[in-house]
Amino acid sequence: MKKLTLLFIPFLFAACSENQINDEESQKNNTADSLAKVKQEVQKEEIKKYEDLGFKYATTTKATLGKNLMGAISSGGTEHALSFCNVQAIPLTDSMSREHNATISRVSDKPRNQNNAANAKELEEIEFYKTQIAEGKSGKEIQPHVEIKENKVHFYYPIITNEMCLQCHGTKNEEVKPATLAMLSEMYPEDQATGYKTNEVRGIWSIVFEK
Repeated sequence: MKKLTLLFIPFLFAACSENQINDEESQKNNTADSLAKVKQEVQKEEIKKYEDLGFKYATTTKATLGKNLMGAISSGGTEHALSFCNVQAIPLTDSMSREHNATISRVSDKPRNQNNAANAKELEEIEFYKTQIAEGKSGKEIQPHVEIKENKVHFYYPIITNEMCLQCHGTKNEEVKPATLAMLSEMYPEDQATGYKTNEVRGIWSIVFEK
């Protein structure tokens, strides 16, 4: 009986050791999973913070441009508004960039001013938002896109057409009247930014700022 007991002891120790190893591995895995979840939550919170910040920069710039544009339309009609956009839109956007300590741009795949032509990355973002609109998404379903590269935050959000936009960006000789077309041809010989309908992606806000 003693011999059997002595023979059994090594197997008992081996089983205990194996269980201990399994427990330690399980604890390590659980700890790693917990840390990964915490890291994921921290990243989500960080992204949300930058989404909100970029959205603030976009909406305040949009409000400034919109207020001045409406003033130009009220005082002199669509043609006067075109003159305003030609001279003041980029300087006003630049002033908001300085106010927010960011680089704020409005870019398009069909630019009116060639200085607003989208780069390769921005073209990808435009196509992404076009797909979302085509899928019937609207309002809060359309979310900003944020990418963090080193210490820079890159923010993207669509510019979607409404009825007022069509005065200068709609169908030629329909929403865009002949007098407006004549001014567009003179001011923007390479204009591509007509033919839109409401609820279409005319371009995006492309904003870069420090973390």
